[in-house]
This record gives sequence, structure tokens and C-alpha cells, in this order.
Amino acid sequence: MDSPEKKTIKLDKKTALAKAEHYCAYQERAQQELRDKLYEWGLWSNDVEEIISELIQTNFLNEERFTQAYVSGKFNIKHWGKVKIKQGLKLKRVPDKMISNALKAIDYNEYLKTILMLAEKKLPSITEKDPYKRKYKLVSYLLGRGFENDLIAEVLKANDLA
Repeated sequence: MDSPEKKTIKLDKKTALAKAEHYCAYQERAQQELRDKLYEWGLWSNDVEEIISELIQTNFLNEERFTQAYVSGKFNIKHWGKVKIKQGLKLKRVPDKMISNALKAIDYNEYLKTILMLAEKKLPSITEKDPYKRKYKLVSYLLGRGFENDLIAEVLKANDLA
């Protein structure tokens, strides 16, 4: 394995392609993630772009598939809101249009249920007695999870929470 300090390994194009195929087969990747990894492996930019192009043609690398998997995983498993998911995808330099299409796949009712579930789970752990501060802490928590302020307010009001 790598030592704690990162050192670039110099790979030839053929070895890098095989390694990149394995890297993409293991888990869906964004193009930028792979690009960074290829540079880390010491490849030149023209080789990097050729490898990325080849992996897209062989369907090892599919930015749309990555985006859908990312959205699905972050929402269904980690219970992140759309704001936080969008930020994560922007950091991976996924195009805005692709992000908004993938976010549309989140069912609106499931989204509201998730806000409610997180709120109900969090409330007992908030020790604050003042109802306004209590609600503030709950809303802050949900905002931190990446949910939209108006939806948080709607869910809390509809369910008489905080």
C-alpha cells in the first residue's frame, strides 16, 4: 500500500488503462475523480484524456450512471438532502444539467418522509427546554443534512414538531 505521504507512481499508458478499468469497475466514478487519479499515477494530459475517452467508449466510465448512483446512495443510505448532494456532485465537477436530472429521480413524498424521520429521530436528543431554541436546533440540524428551509418548515408545521 501507499505510504502516508503521497508519491506519484509513473505508469505506462497500457498499465494505467488496465488499472483505471479496475478502479472504475470497483465503484462508479466521476470523470474528474478518474482524471485526478490518472495524474496521480504520473500520466501526461494527452494520455489521461485518451484513457478517459477509451473508458467512456467501453462504458467503464459513465458520468450519468455515476451521478444517479451518487444521488441514490447519498439520499437512500446517508439521508442527505438535495442541497448537500448537489454540493458533493459540484465538487466532483459533474455538469449542472446532469445533477438536476439525477435529483429529479428523488421521489418528493419519500423526500418529505425522510425529513420527518430525521426530525423525529433528532428531537429526543435535543435537551434545550426553550421551544424556540429547540426548533432552531432542529432546523439547523436538518439544514446541515442538506434539506431546503421551506420544506423543513412545511414538514415540521404539518407534523406539529418543535
